Amino acid sequence: MVGDRHLDNDFKDLFGEWPADSENELARLNDDSSPEPENRVRRALNVKECKVVNVYEASYESTDPEVDTIKTTFVLLRDSIGRELRIFVLPDVAYAMHTALADHAPDRPFTHDLMKSIINRLGADVDRVTIDDLWQDTFYARITLSQGDTVIDIDSRPSDAIALALRFNAPIYVAEPVLESTQGE
Repeated sequence: MVGDRHLDNDFKDLFGEWPADSENELARLNDDSSPEPENRVRRALNVKECKVVNVYEASYESTDPEVDTIKTTFVLLRDSIGRELRIFVLPDVAYAMHTALADHAPDRPFTHDLMKSIINRLGADVDRVTIDDLWQDTFYARITLSQGDTVIDIDSRPSDAIALALRFNAPIYVAEPVLESTQGE
C-alpha cells in the first residue's frame, strides 16, 4: 500500500486535487474561451462567399515507373470575381457532393444524408460553412449550426462541410487569406 500512496502523491503533483472541486475550476471548464473547438470565441474573418462549380476527377501521369497514372478528385469553388479554389477530396465524399449537386437522393442515406437527418430532427439548421484556414497544404473548416438562439461552430474537414452545406443549401464562405494564398497554383 505504500506504493499506492506514492502513486497518489505523484498524481497530485502532476494534476493537483482530483476531481476538481473548486468553483473556480468548474468555471474554467465551462469558460467560452477554452481550447475546445466548439467553445472557441469566433474570430472576425474577412470571408467571401464561394459557389461549388463541380466535382472533378483528374488523371495525372505518374513519375513512378510502376504506376501508370494517378487519379484524384477535387471540388472546385469559385467566388464572385472568378477566383477559384480546388480542394482535393476522397472519392466517397466527392460522390456525396455529386449526388447533392444533382439533387439525387440515394436509396439508403449516405453519411452526409444521415447527418442532415440528425441535425433536422434536433431542430437545428446549417447556417453556413466557412473554410477559414490553410496550413501546410491542409484546409480547415467549420460548420455553423443554429438551434433557436443558440449558434454552434463545429470543426470539420472542408469536404464534409461542403457536402453538408450542399444538402442544406447553406452558403459556403472562404477566408480571404485562404483564397489569396491559393491563387496561381
